[in-house]
Amino acid sequence: MDFNVRKLATDAGIFFSRAVQFTEEKLGQAEKTELDAHFENLLSRADCTKNWTEKIYRQTEVVLQPNPGARIEEFLYEKLDRKVPPRPTNGEILGQFMLEAAKEFGSGTPYGSTLIKVGDCQRRLGGAEREFLQTSSISFLIPLRNFLEGDWRTISRERKLLENRRLDLDACKARVKKAKAAETKAAAVPDFQETRPRNYVLSASASALWNEELDKAEHELRVAQTEFDRQAEVTRLLLEGISSTHVNHLRCLCEFVEAQAMYYSQCHKYMLELQRELGRWLCIRFHSCPIVNALHSSPSVNIEEVQPPASGTRKAKVLYDYDAADSSELSLRADELITVYTVPGMDSDWLIGERGNQKGKVPVTYLELLS
Repeated sequence: MDFNVRKLATDAGIFFSRAVQFTEEKLGQAEKTELDAHFENLLSRADCTKNWTEKIYRQTEVVLQPNPGARIEEFLYEKLDRKVPPRPTNGEILGQFMLEAAKEFGSGTPYGSTLIKVGDCQRRLGGAEREFLQTSSISFLIPLRNFLEGDWRTISRERKLLENRRLDLDACKARVKKAKAAETKAAAVPDFQETRPRNYVLSASASALWNEELDKAEHELRVAQTEFDRQAEVTRLLLEGISSTHVNHLRCLCEFVEAQAMYYSQCHKYMLELQRELGRWLCIRFHSCPIVNALHSSPSVNIEEVQPPASGTRKAKVLYDYDAADSSELSLRADELITVYTVPGMDSDWLIGERGNQKGKVPVTYLELLS
């Protein structure tokens, strides 16, 4: 118990000494040991790395999981060292709702059968999103978090220890300076009056005491300088390791981009397949409708007599194959380019398409109009 009390008193004295030194430095009343320019650059680079890594990490979390409640739940599970229960993505939930609605409306109805197609696509999109979230978390988020919670905490701890060593060093320098000034003053004005020999003895004794105090202060300064230099080297090595951190984060960033590219590529593929399937289905439904066929065969537009306008023609890219239903239409092949325009009295869902010497009506839903 006695040892603990002494240690507590010693620690309190050291803390007070550092506090005094720090305050005097802030007030400009004490000198401060400055670090070299290279070391200051390392410190600045480390702080910059930590700040931006933290911002990128937080915003990536928001991008991957926009729901703050879900993020808090995942954080609590992680702190409790428990596995996060599987949670369906929004796409998967939407797809499930659509499939259940199709059962209610009837899978044989046009709306019900379309809901089945779209719902199945939404479920696949949700599955792709789930894989993307898992991959991004492993390859990007976790390495960034490991840096913030691991390497950076170590660097911060060593930097704090270095700052304490610096305060101790500067406090020792101040004591040495004070002891030298006192010793010089005691040695410069001794009392040599023979009538007062006792004062001379006291003055000589004070000089010896200050000399002893100076030796002690210089010894403490050498020890403090050694500890400061050792801690500075340890901290410098950790700060120089930031370059390796940048290399590691660069690799993780590339993996994150690859995961994003794969995810969006899958989504694009699924949507194109759905669009083609719906386009073919709508085309079949369109041509099988008697009313539409009657309107479609209306002689309001005579293809042979149609002439392209002087202005207003555009290029269009064909998205899907299309087989003409009659001689007034133009068959299309995916990815080809054609010239399109409209004429008065024509249905807005159709355009006149030209390819070389061929001309005919084409459905707008099969085209991507180019500027």
